[in-house]
Amino acid sequence: MRNKILFGLAIVGILIGLVSAYIYSRQTPPQPPLATNYNPYVNGIFANGIIESYAANGENINIYPQVSGRVTGIFVQEGQTVAKGTPLFAIDDSVQKEVVAQNKAQAQAALALLQELKAEPRKETLTIAKKQVEYARASLKYQQAQLEITKKEMAINPQTVSKLALENVQNSVLIAENNLKVTQAQYALTQAGAWSYDIKNQQAIYHAARKTYASSNALLQQYIVRAPVTGDILRISTAIGSYASPQGVYGTYTQGMDPVVVMGKKTAYLQVRAYLDEILVPRLPAPADMTAKMFIRGLNNVSVPLQFVRIQPYVVPKIELSNQRTEKVDVRVLPILFKFKIPEHINLFPGELVDVYMGKKS
Repeated sequence: MRNKILFGLAIVGILIGLVSAYIYSRQTPPQPPLATNYNPYVNGIFANGIIESYAANGENINIYPQVSGRVTGIFVQEGQTVAKGTPLFAIDDSVQKEVVAQNKAQAQAALALLQELKAEPRKETLTIAKKQVEYARASLKYQQAQLEITKKEMAINPQTVSKLALENVQNSVLIAENNLKVTQAQYALTQAGAWSYDIKNQQAIYHAARKTYASSNALLQQYIVRAPVTGDILRISTAIGSYASPQGVYGTYTQGMDPVVVMGKKTAYLQVRAYLDEILVPRLPAPADMTAKMFIRGLNNVSVPLQFVRIQPYVVPKIELSNQRTEKVDVRVLPILFKFKIPEHINLFPGELVDVYMGKKS
């Protein structure tokens, strides 16, 4: 009985081994490729690319505010065409408005004081100074008359006037004479008007206050960000109530700082910025002999011919196009720009990733 059991187990083991050998020896046919974009050129080279709005010099227009604060208004929509100078969005300017009002009041006060100095002498002040001179002259005349009377009394009877009384009257005359001189000098000073150095000093104060006001008012204008060129609004990365700064706005998805608004110029063309790995740079054809095509991801075997624009002659670290905060510092790339006429039968937008193949004209 025991031998039968061992014999049966041996047979089962042999069967399991044969089945396993059959299963593992089968070759599963490969899955069809997701994309069939094959290199259309003999010895062609490949690069990743990203579509941008066509700009003769540069990239898409990234707009950042010059000031920081909470966004209080957005005046445009994505896809809208705007003219140069059109308000795009506004940042809370309540504090800056008060600063401008204060600087304006200080400039106005400085101007008023300058005008007051230039308008001197004031008619009323000059009249008072003149009256003071007349009063001092009359007082001197009175004291001189008192001195003459005292002297005559002494001449008639020296015993009637003491030496002390005579000296007091003489001192009163002397005081009246000096007082007249002071009032005359004060009248001349008032008549001369403001001192030229006081006017120059006040002019400098006014100019400084006016510049401070102009500077703060110019800064106030920066709280409304306007379109720098005529073009299309490609992207708005903020909302009313969000915080914006000269570094941009925090991107929820990229977890980095993004431009508040991205603009592009509306033309019949778009451009492709292709990033060619540095190991392929020596194989790059001369610009005059270069031909290129791009393949749109998701559309198999659909290519668009590209026109060479220029090479950005500076090799940069390769970045993940989907997240520009991630750099592959072990690989560097050469940016190459192409343009293409927008096809009528394909929807293409700035920001799309494409595959670019470059070859040599035959």
